[in-house]
Amino acid sequence: MLSAPPHPHPSAGPSACSACSSAPADPRRRLLLELGAALLSGGVPVHDVEEELSALGRALGAPQVRVAALTTGLFIALHPDEGTAFEPVGAALRFEQTAEVLDVVQRVRVGELDGAGALTALEGIRRVPARWPAWVADLGVLPVGVGICLYLQPVAANVVAAGFGSLIVAGLSMLARRVPLLRPLLPVTAGFLVALLVLLAARASLLEGPLRTIVATLAILLPGSLLVTGLSEIAAGAASAGAARLVSGTVQLALFLTGVVAATAAAGTPTAVLADVPVPAASWWVVSLGVALAVLGIVINVHVPPRAIVWIVAVVAVTATVQIAVGTSDGPAVGGLAGAVTAAAAATVAHWLPGGPAWRVAYLPAFWIVVPGSFGLLHSAQIEVGNATHSLVTAASAVFGVAIGTLIGSVVSRIPLPAITLTEPRRPS
Repeated sequence: MLSAPPHPHPSAGPSACSACSSAPADPRRRLLLELGAALLSGGVPVHDVEEELSALGRALGAPQVRVAALTTGLFIALHPDEGTAFEPVGAALRFEQTAEVLDVVQRVRVGELDGAGALTALEGIRRVPARWPAWVADLGVLPVGVGICLYLQPVAANVVAAGFGSLIVAGLSMLARRVPLLRPLLPVTAGFLVALLVLLAARASLLEGPLRTIVATLAILLPGSLLVTGLSEIAAGAASAGAARLVSGTVQLALFLTGVVAATAAAGTPTAVLADVPVPAASWWVVSLGVALAVLGIVINVHVPPRAIVWIVAVVAVTATVQIAVGTSDGPAVGGLAGAVTAAAAATVAHWLPGGPAWRVAYLPAFWIVVPGSFGLLHSAQIEVGNATHSLVTAASAVFGVAIGTLIGSVVSRIPLPAITLTEPRRPS
């Protein structure tokens, strides 16, 4: 499949053994390194990357390939006696770029694309510009915040506050992109400004249940995906990568909560106002409108490929229906678990169907809807309020529920497409 070695890569030289330096590098290793680094740049969990590359190695004629993936890079050797090469993870890929990388992986696996073509495709994917300007993508947080508030706290005043708060988040995101030094301050600054706006409105009796409005507004920035991915990696045996994600996500969450608590002091309100105060459930069409707006915002914010939008809408609709129904009757933890499993099953079916997207492309947007709807991060904000133990247990159970559902989902996604054999009817003799 790969006939000629590519030009040597600087990252492969120092980490390869001296015995291999005199012989040309196997081009299959370069392909696996590039594909693995691209998958890691797209946020794919490390255990999924290792399994994907091992399967690709077998397809490329290297059944003994050794892969060790980390959050910052990966090591690959095509044979136990071969020197190991290291490839660092580059700049993060956009969602639609990750979708294209997954398509390249699938085409290589089934033999539709050779190694040289795959490397050329990867280079093109990295260079392709975004479909719309970055400021348009940043404004996608507006329908996300409004949409999530419509099914978390469906009150007109709260929805309006979520809209204004989302504009603050969009403005801070634009500023952090222009001034990278400010990016570490984004969580605490966004938490403070959004919470201050909502708490001042609540103090003036303009809205009720400010906590849900704050969480809906900050949902696009909250590290729910990072925490759940870390838990699933630990459960899958990738303890090092999972622990790193958990620590990173916990620090980010702590910064958000610090900003929210600081806002209560600045607004002159007691922390008791952060208690979870839900309002009566909205009608089905309000919830449907909220989910639709949230999906629209995600499509804009992460540059969803146009051909995948219909599939994503279908998967999110099924997921939201199951999560809301189960969560209403059995609580947020069970609802998050049911939502994650449903999203995985629906994404698997979508992947099986003709023209369907890669499993991860269909699953992730639904997962982003499941996490804030599970209320795990919402209850973690109440640790500063009254019954901290109860809030901590509720938060942990909801996050673990989504994590277990995600782990089950990763298993479901590996179920091969059932082979359907049609027996031709016998012709009459």
